[in-house]
Amino acid sequence: MGILKASEVSDLLEFVLILAPLFPLRLRVRYLTVTIEPLLPVVVGDTVTLKCNFKTDGRLREIVWYRVTDGGTIKQKIFTYDAMFNTNYSHMEDYRRREDLVYQSTVRLPEVRISDNGPYECHVGIYDRATREKVVLASGNVLLTVMSPPNNISVVAENTPAPFSRYQAQNLTLVCIAKGGKPAPSVYFKRDGELIEVISYVSSTVDYEGGGSAGVRGARPLISRDLDDTKLRKSLSLLGPDGRPGRLYTESPGRSYMARQPGQEPSPATETFPETVVSREFPRWVQSTDPLYYFSNMQIPQSDGSVLVQAKLTWTLNPQLDNDALFSCEVSHPALSMPMQTEVTLAAPKGPKLLITPARAKVGDTVRITVQGFQNEVFPEPLFTWTRVSGRLLDGSAERDGKELVLERVPAELNGSMYRCTAQNPLGSTDTHIRLIVFENPSMKKNTPNPNSKYLSASMIRFLDCVSFLLPLV
Repeated sequence: MGILKASEVSDLLEFVLILAPLFPLRLRVRYLTVTIEPLLPVVVGDTVTLKCNFKTDGRLREIVWYRVTDGGTIKQKIFTYDAMFNTNYSHMEDYRRREDLVYQSTVRLPEVRISDNGPYECHVGIYDRATREKVVLASGNVLLTVMSPPNNISVVAENTPAPFSRYQAQNLTLVCIAKGGKPAPSVYFKRDGELIEVISYVSSTVDYEGGGSAGVRGARPLISRDLDDTKLRKSLSLLGPDGRPGRLYTESPGRSYMARQPGQEPSPATETFPETVVSREFPRWVQSTDPLYYFSNMQIPQSDGSVLVQAKLTWTLNPQLDNDALFSCEVSHPALSMPMQTEVTLAAPKGPKLLITPARAKVGDTVRITVQGFQNEVFPEPLFTWTRVSGRLLDGSAERDGKELVLERVPAELNGSMYRCTAQNPLGSTDTHIRLIVFENPSMKKNTPNPNSKYLSASMIRFLDCVSFLLPLV
């Protein structure tokens, strides 16, 4: 068979149209096309309109909207328009019934959520011309992309609290955590307002994603402010003639507890020694080369569809130059008009304020020495270590970590004892000394020994026996 010419095709179509009314209904040509207008990405809380366009020469039976999940294996009805009864209804539960019919084929979703993200299908059914018991179907689909800006960002120091190393360089890692974003936001670091150029690396132990590499162009030298050696001279000026920091150690605090006669009021011991003494310790080493900043980015999908991003910045710390440096983490996202930002200032610990409770401790009381109003002012979070000058703690240990030192049932022998609280982070160390004053407790019987006393023992009993022997008999 030869190829028909254009004129012959035209004549054939005219012939078909002329003879079409003579053919039975079941032989006539039927058509149904469905198209859906594409959607731009929307932000959580926006209102979305799903519009289904269809063309047909048949009679409409119904329009059904589906939400497709699990890669297309599950189709969930969300809305139906029944043309036979001219009614519409939602297939969602009452608490999630948010669909509104705008027109027969158009559905509005107000205040969309991340869970609304995904493909949708519009199915249109028309009656078959041969019989009303048969319905001809056609469908179209559209992808709804719901974005969510991060709702929380924070910066923490990894592996802290950590001790201070005076003679060895340490690495410091800042971790910027961005939560609630979809898609994953881009995360980058700045130092004193300037973008840090970093070396991007991938850890083999984490699931690395390529996003969030803003500012990755290789190593950068320190900015001009960091090259100022004012801080270095100031830090080194605190060292003593032998190169050691000027720390105060009172190895033999004077004992100020004195037995009082009955009727005398208790009074605190009077000394020229101050209540608290603070000394700071800085490292003796100086970094010889400019630091290299290493950057990694890990993305963790969450159950609600958002992505948690953990961006890490690691470099070799130089306390003389990094102390008081301002580091900021900035997060950019297509749903944000401007980046989100959070910042931290690196700082070596300064002398914490110590509080003793009760204020007038008596023999047998439980005494607490607590760090007050300090942890929120220093970053990274410091590590607190308690020691007793020229002696062990009441429980026999050499030191104890924590923000509080508890002394159970203090004996009289602890009066005038000196305690040292060492606050340290990778930028420096600070010692604060405080003296404990213990008063007599008139409510305690003289013949009742304190369980923590090492002196009220057999020798005291022999002394009491001796006194009773010398007294005359009545």
